[in-house]
Amino acid sequence: MSTSLVLELFSGFMAACIALWFIVLSRSAQPQQAGASPVPAWLSAVGGSAAIRQALSAYFLREGLLASIGLLLLRLAIGVMMIHHGQEKLADPQQFANTYVASLHLPFPLFFAYAAGFSELIGSWLLSLGLLSPLGALAITGTMTVAAYQHILTAGLNIYVLELVVLYLGGSVALLLLGPGRLSFDGAIVAELIEAPADEAEQTGESMGLAPVLVRVSSSERS
Repeated sequence: MSTSLVLELFSGFMAACIALWFIVLSRSAQPQQAGASPVPAWLSAVGGSAAIRQALSAYFLREGLLASIGLLLLRLAIGVMMIHHGQEKLADPQQFANTYVASLHLPFPLFFAYAAGFSELIGSWLLSLGLLSPLGALAITGTMTVAAYQHILTAGLNIYVLELVVLYLGGSVALLLLGPGRLSFDGAIVAELIEAPADEAEQTGESMGLAPVLVRVSSSERS
């Protein structure tokens, strides 16, 4: 079995395990008794307000089916095509360090070769699955930014050298800014976490002193 296939299987297995762990985590946060809020305590503490929920919904749950399909296609295009770049780096990190990292005059070139390889490999899986997609987009954005700088430093503004890097860079930055869309693990998890409880309005009214009060009306008052 080739090294690149082993790396691909390992990264896919790790990404799937992370996805399942987040699903189990969100499920375990469900209320155990009737009337309890389905929003976990940590989310209520740092993101339970209406403003934070609105921000999460705007980023992860973008309106429009076509927009979500477009983001899904962009995630898959970048994620699937970037996997082999990470595989190639990790298959021979010393060669990549000597060829590319050394030209940047960075310390510990072998370390940065491994960092670039794992960033592209794991970041590609995270983007493809739509799980922790901002981190995946940020990882690919970082490596593509360094790659663009390296190409400009060694070959100048050569369009034939830069075009692929710029496409990956532009796509990853777009996903970082726009979010993964509804058709993603992130979208499903966030939709469940920010779902308001059915009795939230009643609980809010009671906390503000707006609970219903029974008032007796005597027969003299009716007349």
